[in-house]
Amino acid sequence: MIARRAAHAEESAEVEVLFANVKKMKAVTRKMEASMARLEQSGRTVQDAIGPVYGNTQRLQTQNANITRIQEAIDRFREPLDMRDREERILRSRPDRVGLQEYISSMDRTSQALRNLQKTNMRANQQTILELTELLRIGTENLEGVFRDMLREDSQPIEPLKQITTGKDYPRISSTKSGRLSTVNQHIAKYSSYVTQPGDLPPSAKVYAHERGQYIMLSLQNLATASKSTARKVDASAIYRQGSNGIGSYAQGLQGMYLAEYDNIGHIFSRDETSAVMQATCLSSLTDFSSTLRDLDAHVRENMLTDCYLAYEIIEVVSSMSHQLESKTDELKYALSEALRPGRETAKSSLSFLLNDIRTKIQQMQALPVDGSSIPLTAEVMTRLQLMTAYLPPLSSIMRSLGDGGWSAPSSTSSTTSIPTIKSFDVGADGKTLFAHYAADTLDTLLGALEARSRSLLRGRSLQGVFLANNVCVAERMIRTSELDPLLAASAQPKLDAWRKKATQAYIDAWKEPSTHLLDVQFTAKAPRPPSTGAAVDSGAILKALNSKDKDGIKEKFRNFNASFDDLVAKHKAYKMEAEVRRALGRDVQNFIEPLYNRFWERYHEVDKGKGKYVKYDRQQMAGALAGLG
Repeated sequence: MIARRAAHAEESAEVEVLFANVKKMKAVTRKMEASMARLEQSGRTVQDAIGPVYGNTQRLQTQNANITRIQEAIDRFREPLDMRDREERILRSRPDRVGLQEYISSMDRTSQALRNLQKTNMRANQQTILELTELLRIGTENLEGVFRDMLREDSQPIEPLKQITTGKDYPRISSTKSGRLSTVNQHIAKYSSYVTQPGDLPPSAKVYAHERGQYIMLSLQNLATASKSTARKVDASAIYRQGSNGIGSYAQGLQGMYLAEYDNIGHIFSRDETSAVMQATCLSSLTDFSSTLRDLDAHVRENMLTDCYLAYEIIEVVSSMSHQLESKTDELKYALSEALRPGRETAKSSLSFLLNDIRTKIQQMQALPVDGSSIPLTAEVMTRLQLMTAYLPPLSSIMRSLGDGGWSAPSSTSSTTSIPTIKSFDVGADGKTLFAHYAADTLDTLLGALEARSRSLLRGRSLQGVFLANNVCVAERMIRTSELDPLLAASAQPKLDAWRKKATQAYIDAWKEPSTHLLDVQFTAKAPRPPSTGAAVDSGAILKALNSKDKDGIKEKFRNFNASFDDLVAKHKAYKMEAEVRRALGRDVQNFIEPLYNRFWERYHEVDKGKGKYVKYDRQQMAGALAGLG
């Protein structure tokens, strides 16, 4: 009990202590609240005093930042002005003095500065923009000068004949120099807008086209002169010989130099630039080449009969060159086609011109050989056809464009483009077949004109026949012994056979006169019936059936036949015939006369009673006389 009280007393004491502490805390709290109130009041007083000062400080900081940025902008604006003097000293100097790489770097820096100024769009910068633009223009022109000087080091004219004769490659710009030229070209192209108008070639392309174009033109100058000089004729009647003109070498040199130049251009310029640069570079030399072709064309038109072959050769040479260039560069086809056009038109017109020349020459002949021999014109025409076989590719080309038979149109030596026909578009036409048709038409023209002229100038069908046969023989022989044989076998031979048949018929017509004396129709009714085939004919018995008047008629027939036959034999031997013609006509006469004479002789030879007064030839003698005609 006592212990419980003691514990309770102790706990009560602790509670009293706690209450005392609470009171103290409440007192401290009241003091803190009073202090906080006083502090809050002091804060408001400080805020009211410091607020305006703080605002002014913020505004000053913002102004200070703006001033700093303005200063930085002014420094940036001043930078191009500061660098202008430095870059101007570089860009107004020659690149070889300051170094090409440093010069290009200076242009890059100037260009960057110019772009920065242009972005500001400030009027105050316009003068500086103009000045920097002018510096870039000067720098670009100086780079052009470097480009030009580098090109000139490799642009000394050469003599292409050396490459043509030795087969060596044409000179090319070295890969090292091509790389440097490419670098310079890229930077010139980069700044070309400062020196050229939109659509123009870049300045470096113009420089290249001029320098290398002059190089090509001057290198080919001697070949152009040689082409013209070798066309001049010493003998006006001399026929052009294939390959005797310098146009082949000229075209070969042009092709070689163009291919080398195309290779150079591909290493220096971009693919997009290659075509335009190639066209511009070749312009001056192509102009010279076209001029040379026009001069040669004028020469051909003045000497069409002898030099038309030069026109064919030019077509072959230029077409081959154009094909080679197109296959390797895909360039210049149209330009070369235009250069060739006048010559091609002349070559087309030559075909009809040659046909008309045959007609004109024959029509103007005042006399023909009285011995029936062939005329030189026939051999001349055949020689012309023989020479044409050496130019079959170009002839095939122009004949296809004319169409089969298109050469029969009136000739014209002008260079006016002919109007194409439907046949002109027969791309599948065989050139050799067309040539064979032209040759056949030539033979028809020749022999037809000769036949017509012989009827006017030669007396007697036999002489006309011999004359025509001789000319047919000459034509046929010159075909058989030349390259014409395989070409004309199908088309020309049938026409020659027809003309030979016509000539033979004209000659045989003259032998119809003696053959009329071997017809005994008026005595047939009075004579006994002839024996069967193979049985001997009794001439005496036949004559006994005739009266004296009929016998006198038989004698007269023998006498008239002898006179006519001997006259024709003499004429036959007097004619100047080609050996083949003499044999052929002699055989034809024998086949015509011998059967008639043998039949007449068998029936009536006894009328002469072996005296030879009327019956001059027996069967053996007649066979010998006729055999002698061949």
